[in-house]
Formats: sequence, C-alpha cells, structure tokens
Amino acid sequence: MNISELLEGTGIIPVVVIENASRAVPTAKALLLGGIRTMEITFRTACAADAIRAVAESVPEMLVGAGTVLTVEQAVRAKEAGARFIVSPGYDDHVVAYCVSEGIPVIPGCVTPTEIMRALSRGLTIVKFFPANLYGGLPAIKGLASVFRNIRFVPTGGIGPDDIGTYLSQPYIFAVGGSWLCTSADIAEGNYERITEFARQASASVAHTKQEISNIRITP
Repeated sequence: MNISELLEGTGIIPVVVIENASRAVPTAKALLLGGIRTMEITFRTACAADAIRAVAESVPEMLVGAGTVLTVEQAVRAKEAGARFIVSPGYDDHVVAYCVSEGIPVIPGCVTPTEIMRALSRGLTIVKFFPANLYGGLPAIKGLASVFRNIRFVPTGGIGPDDIGTYLSQPYIFAVGGSWLCTSADIAEGNYERITEFARQASASVAHTKQEISNIRITP
C-alpha cells in the first residue's frame, strides 16, 4: 500500500514528541477521542521506538507512524516497532530506498525542485515541505506544484489551527502536519482533555474545508 492509499483523507498528521513511553497510549486515545486517527511519533527522543510499539499494540485503530527519521537504522527500528509509515525532515536516498524496498510508505522532506525530482525518481508522489514557514509557505508550494503537477505536499512547521482551511483548500496539499494538537508540555502534564479538544477543533476544520470544496465542485 502506498502513502496516498494509507493516509488519504487524513487532513492532519499530528507531530508527537514523546519523552516518556508511558504517555504514548493515553495521547493516542486522546487524539482518537477528538476524531484524529493518525499520529507521527518523532525519533527525537530515546523512547520513540517504545512509544510507537505501545501505540501499535494497544491502540490498533490509530495509524501510527515514525517521524524525524534520519537514518536507515532508525527506519528499521521504526518498522520493527510497528510504524505504518515513515516521515523524514529532508530527503535521504538511503532511507527512501530502504522504505521503498520494504514496502513502507515514506514521506521525505523536499523543498527544492532537485529534491522533488529525486523523490519522483523513486516513484513517490507525496512529500513533506518543512519547515513550511521558513521556505515560503503556501506561495512557495504553489510555485512548485505548478511544475510538479503529480506531486502533493504535507507542509509542516509554523502551521497552526488557523491555517488548516487555507492549506487544505488547495488540491496540491495532501495534509498538514503540526505539533499544536498535542504539545510536549500537554503530554508531559497529562492534559489529555486539552489534546482531545484541540483534536476536535482540528477535525471540525478539516470536515468544514472538505464540505466547502465539495460545494464548489457541484456548483454549476
């Protein structure tokens, strides 16, 4: 299964930093309660693989992936832990080649035409655009999309709840990524109700944007 089939319709991919693996399952359940069924647990902490494994085993309805994957070794650990997809902040051909050979959906970071062409050469059609706020945001993505018309983007970095509709209304945006739904502080303090509320708000924004797009398409 490719990344498009796996994550189509997701809209939002929460970027989740877990400092203590025991917080992973409650965080996943809080997101689910708010209508978010995807989470990207980053390899920025030593317990990332354990956190992914805990979610994969205890919350099977959550589509859990690994983020900030920088090396093949991390990709292997993520796969063994039960990650359903891999996300990298940049393009590394070794990581991408491994994921493609293993049939693991992968979203590498690409912000230049050269990087996008490398992704295309590997058969990829969805890439991460990170950090979106520093590399020109939606105007920059629009410029790239005008040339690479079969590529869709997952902008991440500097994106908040007020940006969801603006980004997702564009056909070349596959989903948006962000950490505002479950911040490290909220996870550490066990503020799961707050995480659920942010997830509900984000889910509502995604649904509203989809409805607006649908209305535009059926308008004569």
